Formats: sequence, C-alpha cells, structure tokens
Amino acid sequence: MSYSAIHSKRTSIGVKVGHVKVGGGAPVIVQSMTNTDTADAEATARQCAELAVAGSELVRITVDREESAAAVLAIREKLDKMGVNVPLVGDFHYNGHTLLTAYPDCAEALAKYRINPGNVGFKEKKDRNFATMIEVAIKHNKPIRIGVNWGSLDQAMLTSMMDTNAKLAAPLPARAVMHEAIVQSGIQSALYAEELGLTRDKIIISAKCSEVQDLIAVYRLLASRSDHALHLGLTEAGMGSKGIVASTAALSVLLQEGIGDTIRISLTPEPGGDRTKEVIVAQEILQTMGLRAFAPMVIACPGCGRTTSTVFQELAQDIQTYVRARMPEWREAYPGFENLSLAVMGCIVNGPGESKHADIGISLPGTGELPSAPIYIDGKKVKTLRGENISAQFQDIVEDYVKQRWG
Repeated sequence: MSYSAIHSKRTSIGVKVGHVKVGGGAPVIVQSMTNTDTADAEATARQCAELAVAGSELVRITVDREESAAAVLAIREKLDKMGVNVPLVGDFHYNGHTLLTAYPDCAEALAKYRINPGNVGFKEKKDRNFATMIEVAIKHNKPIRIGVNWGSLDQAMLTSMMDTNAKLAAPLPARAVMHEAIVQSGIQSALYAEELGLTRDKIIISAKCSEVQDLIAVYRLLASRSDHALHLGLTEAGMGSKGIVASTAALSVLLQEGIGDTIRISLTPEPGGDRTKEVIVAQEILQTMGLRAFAPMVIACPGCGRTTSTVFQELAQDIQTYVRARMPEWREAYPGFENLSLAVMGCIVNGPGESKHADIGISLPGTGELPSAPIYIDGKKVKTLRGENISAQFQDIVEDYVKQRWG
C-alpha cells in the first residue's frame, strides 16, 4: 500500500514548525530529544547537530529553569553557525509560563512549545498559567504541542471522571476511563487554546502511554474525534530490543491506519550510548512500512546450516557500514539514492531470486557451493565475483550504480 493510500484514511490540519510541515498530508516527520543539560549550550548544540545529521527533523530540548531558558538563544546561534537549521522545540513543565515570559529571546528562538496540561498549573492557577503560555505563542507566532502523558495526567480530571463512572448503572473498566481522560485532556486543552486565539494550524496533540495496547486505544479515540495533527510516541519504551520492539509494535499499527503525523522513539540509552539510535529506529520503522525512504535498504540472509561460514555476515555488515558512511556525501550529490535496495544473500536457495528483486544483489556461496558470487543488477546477472576482496569489489559496484543512476 502506498503512502498516499495509507494516509488518505485520516486528514489532519497542517502545522508549520519552523521550515518543517507536520500533518496536512506531509510525510511523517521524525523527531528526537536531547538528554544534555540545556544550560550547557555547547554540549546541547553539539547533540542537537548530531541528531539532525542522523535525520531528526525536529529536536526537542528541556527548558526547566532559568539557566536553561537563558541558554536557548545561544544554542540556536551555535547551530546556525554550524549550518544546522533543525527547528528546536522547548519542553516545558510546571514553570513554562514564567520562563517564556521572563526570557523572550528563548520564546523567539524556539520553533515550538510543548505544554503538558497535567502539570502546567493546579486548581485556580491552571487556566491562568496555560493562557499565559498561549499568549506568548500567539505573540511570537509559534505553534504548540499539547503533550498529554498518562504518567502526569490531570488528577483532578481523572478523579472526577472516575467518580462519575462509579455512579453509572454499568460502569466502564477503570482503564477505559483513564483512556477517556487522556483524550479529553488533549482535546479540551486544544479547544481552550483556540478560544484564547491560537489557530488550529498552530496546534499538535500527543497522548502518550507506556503500554502498547493503551497507546493504540487512546490514539484511535483521539483520531476519531479531532483533526489536529498528532504526534506519536510510546513513552518510557525501555532499553535495547524491548524499547525498539514495543515502539515498533505500537506505532506500526497506528501508522498503518493513517494515524500520526510525527513520531519519536523514546529509547533509554545504554550508559554512554549513542542518542541517535532513536532517530535511526524511527526512520527504519517508516521506511520498512513504505511510508518514507531515508537510506538504502540492505536485505540480508539470516543464515542456516547451508551457510556455516561467516562470509555473508561479514559482507552484510561491511555494506551496511559502507552505505551509512557514504550517506552524507550521497545525500548532497545524488538525490533519490535513498531508494536504493541491496541484497546480500548466503546461498543458492533464495540467493539468486532475492538478488534479482533488489537493485543490486549478490548471492554468496554457501557451504559446499562453488567459491563464486554472481552479481545481479536491475534483475539481470552481470558478473561473478571471486577471490579475497569481494567486499571491496561489491562496494565499487554499488558506488558506480549510485553515480550512474542518480548522478
């Protein structure tokens, strides 16, 4: 199914975040978030640049205290000097109304404000603080994200809804009431922002949960009741394969239904781990589903008893590394290269067939097969590689193909 066919299922209002369009028929946007201390402008700008180079089209930074707010303009200026024009999103909790008012340079340098309706204020201060942030957004012509999170849900709203539900003749399960509270918090906050004068094309809503089935249920409800642009993400997804699998399971269902205009994969990094991993995972989800293309796809044989050597594994790793290394230059010189498909296969069972389906494929010899590796380009066998330097030869073939096709 094509991207347009999937996303014709739901039409959202388009929102401009800096130079990036979210929703309104635009491709699903990838975003991420820094984990540096925002007050350290040098470190934060460096990580923003790393995320942007990896493919993050929006980068969110924490703005939690005066030192952080004071550093935002410097971060923006450092990025501009580096030639990195990625829009910055400010993440505000509890004191956003104070910081945005006290630091107008921060308010102007950010491309979007994230507001959590569960902790923007409590009791009589809630509406007043929320309104202050909306007024700042209107003054600086900035969009906002109403970011509901079930870990910081408005407890007064939830308690009231639970009490009302308990009085019903057939009360709903508590989890269903929580789902409804999350959805109502997002929609009511968005509508209040519109009453204050912020137009609908300046509002994105998110409603994050950390359990897959809860996230799917909540976003289905939200999408059925609102045409606001939606930000998707499984919050606190976890570390390593658990976080990747959980996020993929949840977001793939929703994206296939046409729900979601921008995504973030919230992976817990390993100590000293690379923050850009969450960007790559987001890109791979979208590309594997056929929604966008970011990098050449490498199809590789999983291996079995027919492939007892590690030759095909080593070649698959070599070509994956080579493609990643060449991407920055290819992106500048060869627009469209990201649609390239490569196949690295390990034996004669599926090797030739899979190789023919790819733009370029190599069928390596399995256990007991002749030490030769036929090469297929655009479905036709063009040569056979032999010897110790098959990896280098194959990389040369890929390089020549990219130049000829997209150069």
